Amino acid sequence: MDGYNFSWDQLGDIQLGRPNLGPHTTVAVYRLMQYTMRAVLEKEYGDERTRELLVLAGKVAGTEFCKNMLDVSLPLNQFIAQLHDRLIDLSVGILRVEESDAENLVFLVTVSEDLDCSGLPLKGVTVCDYDEGFIEGIFEVYTGKVFRVKEVDCWTTGERTCRFSIKPKE
Repeated sequence: MDGYNFSWDQLGDIQLGRPNLGPHTTVAVYRLMQYTMRAVLEKEYGDERTRELLVLAGKVAGTEFCKNMLDVSLPLNQFIAQLHDRLIDLSVGILRVEESDAENLVFLVTVSEDLDCSGLPLKGVTVCDYDEGFIEGIFEVYTGKVFRVKEVDCWTTGERTCRFSIKPKE
């Protein structure tokens, strides 16, 4: 996304920088960063603004991820299959399409074993704001249209998978 001081090369050369430890860490370390950052943002800006910022950060990430890790020239079904495989390869989650209206670009997808929330305690609210933006960014790069992604089910609301509604923004 334009206007943000981020580019894929800022991730660095992980092989060069971590010759012994390699590219992997634990989910707990990722969540430590995610949820301490969320706590600070919530204290400084409130819950609603924090959610907006996490969606926006996820969108920047999804945009760059799509541009650098996915083949946007593929037909939709192959693109979704590639996205599914890439998310598993990177241990982000297991993507499954539950409902698909390819003509109108409306989808209902699940992400099981989600990096952000699987195994968290019940909170009564969804917490995968970053994921909403991540998916938005991917679909926007692939289609060239603006999307709205909304998490409708989450581990923290008592479900055992995250469910996202994906549709073009009107």
